[in-house]
Amino acid sequence: MYLLYILVGILLLGAAIGPVLYWDKGRRSLVLAIRSLWLHKMRAFLSVLGIIIGTGAVITLMAFGEGSMQEALNDIRKLGATNIIVRSRKPPENSATAGRSRVAVYGLTQDDYDHFAVLQQGGTITRMVPMRIFPQEMRRLHLMWTGRAVGTTAAYAEINDLPLALGRFLRPEDEENHDNVAVLGARVAQGLFPFENPLGKTLKLGQSEWVVVGVLKSRTAVGDAGGSIAEDYNNDVYIPLTTCNEHFGSIITYRQAGSYQREQVALSQVTLTVSDIDKVRSTGELIKQILSRHYKDDWEVSVPLDKLEHAEREQLRFLVLLFVIGGISLLVGGIGIMNIMLATVTERTREIGIRRALGAKRRDIIWQFLIEAVAQTSLGGVLGILGGLCLVFIVPPVAEWLWNYTPPTRVTALPIILALIVAVGTGIVFGLYPAYRAAMLDPIEALRHE
Repeated sequence: MYLLYILVGILLLGAAIGPVLYWDKGRRSLVLAIRSLWLHKMRAFLSVLGIIIGTGAVITLMAFGEGSMQEALNDIRKLGATNIIVRSRKPPENSATAGRSRVAVYGLTQDDYDHFAVLQQGGTITRMVPMRIFPQEMRRLHLMWTGRAVGTTAAYAEINDLPLALGRFLRPEDEENHDNVAVLGARVAQGLFPFENPLGKTLKLGQSEWVVVGVLKSRTAVGDAGGSIAEDYNNDVYIPLTTCNEHFGSIITYRQAGSYQREQVALSQVTLTVSDIDKVRSTGELIKQILSRHYKDDWEVSVPLDKLEHAEREQLRFLVLLFVIGGISLLVGGIGIMNIMLATVTERTREIGIRRALGAKRRDIIWQFLIEAVAQTSLGGVLGILGGLCLVFIVPPVAEWLWNYTPPTRVTALPIILALIVAVGTGIVFGLYPAYRAAMLDPIEALRHE
């Protein structure tokens, strides 16, 4: 793929200088330009260096910037463009009933879920995945692990595309039979079963024994569409929702900040899949109307589609900003080339006078110096593209080796094409004035120049 991008760059460069090569005067001007650059190799290299750095900066910034943005977009896409996520949210303490009953009652209720089911019966919603999430200590012999118990259904695996390392996920019959089965997150499996295969073994959640039927692969911690802090799914244990309610009851007690907290939350989250992407926003508003019956602010509705579209708009702005930053380097390089070209015109005043005396026209002089400038920027552009691609190849493995982190990258043809076009355009823009100044020299005065 990267070789294809390099070939695209070479083809574009050929398209830029091809007509010059087929034009007889243009070919001679190009030969003269190359000879002139070769006579002053160090000066030519220093003048081209700015273009090399600028083009390389454009390629590198765009590759790493687009890679990071794509990673963020993929995190949002995992939530599903046709999904609506409804969560329970703990309201401020003064608005909860914990002061009277010592139990914080809030969030989604079974009645809310039944109202959502009406939408499913009407065909607007195709799938509903309820979840009940709470902190829980997990024990296996003398080992203990603190994570989250997640009571859910078999559809959770489908909607989240869970990567399994061993065994299976929950099945509908597990829910129907109220089976004590569990699927472990990667870190839980490592902590409780460090030297053995956990499948078929048991662990203790609360006062009950649970049989391990599956282990998930390690999952990257991602933030949700609501903008909350990223959750580490590797510390989760997934159990059937029916069995969860049967064993843990409606009130969960857990230790937090040195005291015991008691909460009653029927459902922590419900993920709804809408039948048509065009109905996502209208369905989201309908769900908000259903939940507006709550007398306290103990719920939130997240629509990943809105977040995805917003992120895509931000991606475009971000990439334009990165291109502008890289373009500034090209601008500085262009100014350097213009400065060198003006000095070259002064040095070669006598040569210009001799050419004019031998019959060269002003446009021939303009072409000579303009082609010389474009040759420099084109060469710098190609070297900058190759250098930028080398950085994109080298930096990720080096970062993985040094810091155990691989920065995401994504190279596309567009930045390469734009960088090369800007590099060639820089040669034309900043070479035009020196070329015009050379052409305007008086031939007699030029011949007198020492």
